[in-house]
This record gives sequence, structure tokens and C-alpha cells, in this order.
Amino acid sequence: MFMAKTKKKQTKEWANLKKYQKIGVVLLVVVISGFIGWVWEFLLTEIDDGFRHIYIKGGNLLPWVNIYAYGALLIMLTSYRLRKRPFLVFLVSMIACGLLELFAGWIVYMVGNGTRYWDYSKDWFGFGNINGFVCPMSAAAFGLGALLLVYVVLPWCIRLATSMSRRAFTTMAVTLFVVVITDDVTNLALKNLGLPTAHDFYKAIGFILKT
Repeated sequence: MFMAKTKKKQTKEWANLKKYQKIGVVLLVVVISGFIGWVWEFLLTEIDDGFRHIYIKGGNLLPWVNIYAYGALLIMLTSYRLRKRPFLVFLVSMIACGLLELFAGWIVYMVGNGTRYWDYSKDWFGFGNINGFVCPMSAAAFGLGALLLVYVVLPWCIRLATSMSRRAFTTMAVTLFVVVITDDVTNLALKNLGLPTAHDFYKAIGFILKT
């Protein structure tokens, strides 16, 4: 009963947000989701390696992985109206984000002449993978991440939006978003131009980087 009331309250709070608050919440979700994804990838890599080395995940200077940010947006679009049913949030998000990984990985592979930003066929949890682009465990992880997003991250961002002044909230959300997106776009541009990227920087100071 309490959980149902909480979900109803969250839905009402979102509907009552002003336009600038909704935009700010979405921007924060992008930033936070990309960071949580980076932490997740880092922990998986460390567990796989037995914590023998320190790895830097992703291709950016900042701890942020864009596929998780895109996945978060997809989750909000496909699962927002299902929040009264956690299992459906998990299932729909798992399928939607699994398809996102599959098609994103395939497109990068085709356009980049064999470039891969991830390959689940080489991971200990990658059983049942499809060409290394997606696997049941990765899709299930997105499903669990959807529960975290819908029932923890999103309500927290909404509370920030309603408790802070318009100027403070907008400045924070826009600044964080611009910083991570600038980092992401800059590294992509540098890579395409054949110039040093964040990858080269981390290698130069002795870190092991895994994309």
C-alpha cells in the first residue's frame, strides 16, 4: 500500500513540474546515469581481473559512459508509465536497452570498419551473447538499472528540482550536462581527427584503459 502511494505521488510530482524543471531533471538523469554506468563497468572489469590493476573505463576524460545515458533516456520513454508495475519496468527496459546495445554495437562495428566499444564474447558473464554486442546478463543489468533509475534516481532529481531555486537548479543541471557532453564530443572529434584523446592521456600517465 505504501509503495503504491509512493509511486502515485512520484507520478503526480512529475506531472506538476514546470517545463524548466522537467528539462533539468532529464539533464541530471543523463549525467548521473552515465556516471553510474562508468562505476558499474569499472567494478565488472576489476572483478574480472581480480583487482590486480586499476583500469580506466570508457573513452572520455571524465568518469562517464554515454551508452548508459542513452539507455536511461530510453528507459524514461518506455517505462515511465509502467512505474506502478516494477516487473514490467524491469522487463520492458531490459528488452529496450538490449536492443539499443545490439543496434548501437552493430552500427559502430559497420561504420567503424570493425570497431568495437564492447565485446561480451570476451567477458566472463557474456554467455548467450549475440556477436558480442549484447548478452542476457547485460540486458538484465539494464533492467536492474531501470529499477534504480525509476524508483531512486528520478525521484531524487525531482526533489532537487522542487527544493532548489530556478536559477540554482538550472545552473547546476545545465553545467553538469554541458561538461560531460563537451568531454564526450571532444574526445570523439579528436579520435576522428587522429589527434591525442583522453585515452592517450591516461596511457601516458600509466593507467590501463578499457573501452
